[in-house]
Amino acid sequence: MEKEIIIAGFGGQGVLSMGKILAYSGLMEDKEVTWMPAYGPEQRGGTANVTVIVSDERISSPILSTYDIAIVLNQPSLDKFESKVKPGGVLIYDGYGIINPPTRKDITVYRIDAMDKAAEMKNGKIFNMIVLGGLLEVCPVVSHAGIEKALYKTLPERHHALIPLNMQALKAGAEIIVKC
Repeated sequence: MEKEIIIAGFGGQGVLSMGKILAYSGLMEDKEVTWMPAYGPEQRGGTANVTVIVSDERISSPILSTYDIAIVLNQPSLDKFESKVKPGGVLIYDGYGIINPPTRKDITVYRIDAMDKAAEMKNGKIFNMIVLGGLLEVCPVVSHAGIEKALYKTLPERHHALIPLNMQALKAGAEIIVKC
């Protein structure tokens, strides 16, 4: 199993964190991983994306031009990456940030209203974990246990009390993702 994933959105949406948690989860499960962030000079508010590869075998190159899975959290990211999803691949988008939804018919498209769910759960900071839960529901590249281990590894100790909330957000994302 090898999955090549791009996660893209505005800086401040947790795009890079989501990729980092996914990559660490792969490491916790003895998988081969790469994590390659890219962001504009503005960082918060500018566009950001991260490429993550999770594989059972060695990864030949972290540089990709097409992806198995794209997670897009705003319109500029959808416009840029929709065409780069491999035929038969998966595109997940947050309904809040997209004005013109994806149109391709040769990929599987999912919508997740993560921003709305984060507001309902009264914590905007769990937005990215809701999205990650949606991803794992439709394409379980890592386990929830691996995510939990990765959270303990990546979050500073002072934030470990928030891990149960993050795990709740993961489950919420799995419940609200829908195929378009």
